[in-house]
Amino acid sequence: MALSNESSFLLAPDPGDLPLLFEGVRLLGRFPHVQDALDPLLQLLVESGRLSGGVLALAEGVEGPVRIAANKHGGTGDQSSLAVGGRVHMGEGPLGRVLERSEALSGADDEGPWIAVPVTVKGALVAIFMARPGRSEPGSKDIRSLVEALGVLLGEAIQLRRSIHGAEGREELTGSESQARPHHFQAMPVLEEGFGDDELPGLIGRSAAIREVRHLIARVGPTEATVLITGESGTGKERAARALHEASGRKKGPFIAVNCAALPESLIESELFGHERGAFTGADSLRKGRFELASGGTLFLDEIGELGSAVQAKLLRVLQERSFERVGGGSTIKADVRVLAATNRDLEKEVAEGLFREDLFWRLNVFPIRMPPLRERGGDIVLLADHFALGIGLRLGKPVLRISTPAIDLFMSYHWPGNVRELENAIERAVVLSSDGVIHAWQLPPSLQSAASTGTAPLSTLDATLARMERELIVEALKMSKGKAVVAAQSLGITERRFGLALRKYAIDWHRFRTKM
Repeated sequence: MALSNESSFLLAPDPGDLPLLFEGVRLLGRFPHVQDALDPLLQLLVESGRLSGGVLALAEGVEGPVRIAANKHGGTGDQSSLAVGGRVHMGEGPLGRVLERSEALSGADDEGPWIAVPVTVKGALVAIFMARPGRSEPGSKDIRSLVEALGVLLGEAIQLRRSIHGAEGREELTGSESQARPHHFQAMPVLEEGFGDDELPGLIGRSAAIREVRHLIARVGPTEATVLITGESGTGKERAARALHEASGRKKGPFIAVNCAALPESLIESELFGHERGAFTGADSLRKGRFELASGGTLFLDEIGELGSAVQAKLLRVLQERSFERVGGGSTIKADVRVLAATNRDLEKEVAEGLFREDLFWRLNVFPIRMPPLRERGGDIVLLADHFALGIGLRLGKPVLRISTPAIDLFMSYHWPGNVRELENAIERAVVLSSDGVIHAWQLPPSLQSAASTGTAPLSTLDATLARMERELIVEALKMSKGKAVVAAQSLGITERRFGLALRKYAIDWHRFRTKM
């Protein structure tokens, strides 16, 4: 049986799997491109214990073969065709047999039982999902409903992305191709390899400000140009540098990051350029510097404004001549490295004040990219919060099902002086404190819960905390009861009169929680 997305009907999944399916839906909806969600999706399933491994393969063309897009312990280590990026042709192993027969299959091999299901979009196969039961699962039959349900959800996610890209005028399949080969994989432009403006890793968001950053990175990434990344602390300058590296021809080489502010001035030259044995007291052996370690790849100099004048002069020579010497050495070493730099300082102002070399500034500022502060990315805050909640929840073994409305209200009203880093830290604190899979407003740091943030001015810290908790509980009860005040009051164990007084006290409009039946 092939799994079709033409109906969202799921064949009676196990009630115990519903939280996992819900989390899978949220995860698939979080990424603009389905392929970006596949590895986290498999990670979620493995960490849940329901699966011990899995493989997701996507279409590469009308005739196949299929390409492995994600693998979490789903195949034998020496089976290169199941490595990410590997190809599986018709008839080869479980995936190849599903490709050939266009129906769900199960079986067992040296690694234990497996089940593999095809995923279709409008009658055409677009993906294959192969899974292995978790350690406590007796066999593939016990996970069949879960795998089939996830297959349907994956098909719907692919179909949605297809519709979006088609609406934007991008390449899409013709109807004749879909009808001519209804049981073979179709080319999926939205899953192609390579980086477009919206596909750069680590730069999450849909705001105009972050889209402009992605656009610039996509253009300058494949070049050898030196890039200076500016922006406030916590805006994600290192993420931008890593995206530049991944978009370049040097992506298979090393990415070496150096925080210039974290190294004492007496050691920074040795750290960057290395030293010969006996170059100074304590130099007991030859040591390669970061420029040598980054050979063939990218060197990222963070907080470059912290460099002293002597190191600035030597760095300028490296950028000009593409060579350097180790401390205490006399031989010239070629610097086969692309340099990226970042700073939260106003270097132009420091150049004018004589604090930073003008010639070095212009060498670094070949292609400037400014990382926008979070306050300029209001539309991205909830998206980023959701992303961090999922990742941190998985890492800490405490899956987050949702973020409460009052918590989101605090996120949106706060000015975020620490930018994306502060948001991530706030989410991690809340995940640690959460005991019900929900991030509540009272679990956020005190800095987010000030009177200015909440719009209230309580008499004391205790009053503030109790007021925030009471308001959030009322809002949550209204959401759960779909705006039915009587039901919400009963769920909280209070009288309708007390509930009504609380609605007036906090100026909560219960009508907006009503939903059409």
